[in-house]
Amino acid sequence: MSESASFQPFLDELVAFATPEARKDELVTARKEFFDVTGEIFEDDKQFEARMSSLLEYFLFDRPREAGLTPACELYDRVLKEGPPERAAAFRAFTETVHGLFEVRKLGKGWVMLRELFTGLDFQVTERRQLAGLTKGDVLEARLIPFGGHFWFSAAFTWHPRNAVPSILKEVKRRKKKGVAQPAEFLADCARRSLKADRYRNIAIEKIYEFEA
Repeated sequence: MSESASFQPFLDELVAFATPEARKDELVTARKEFFDVTGEIFEDDKQFEARMSSLLEYFLFDRPREAGLTPACELYDRVLKEGPPERAAAFRAFTETVHGLFEVRKLGKGWVMLRELFTGLDFQVTERRQLAGLTKGDVLEARLIPFGGHFWFSAAFTWHPRNAVPSILKEVKRRKKKGVAQPAEFLADCARRSLKADRYRNIAIEKIYEFEA
């Protein structure tokens, strides 16, 4: 069992807290919000499972409720008051996830070095699994969970074709230069293009990822 599995019971508790039957309508609304900006997903899409994981993570970690807090922050606040401190520290990790667009900088045995494209920050991610096809220079959308002194990948990924990388890097540079980075909006835009690239193999990747067009 990987060390990352140690946060799984806490994550399961967060999911149960955030998704009771009484909040079913809220999850339906979140689903519409999420797929309206990232592209509707269907069961026969190659990315179906990853996108459903992304939806859940958006609901847990990114989407504020009526009080202005995400479910992750709500539960952390509750546990912080109830104690013990060690338990609160586990839930704090879910309020400090790093969601972004990353370039693979280095690969080692049991770790991956990533650079977040908008901030330029580097993250060494502990990863015991062999991620199929992952190579230096790849670009992917991912979420990192800080737990036990390490960063770990969450379940959600959006991979971008290698031929799309020059266009993505160019667009990030353009947005940063103009002061309109808006990383969340750009991640959603890239996610839509990734789906299109999977579905329409007859269209050149460079055309699909033609941002300024």
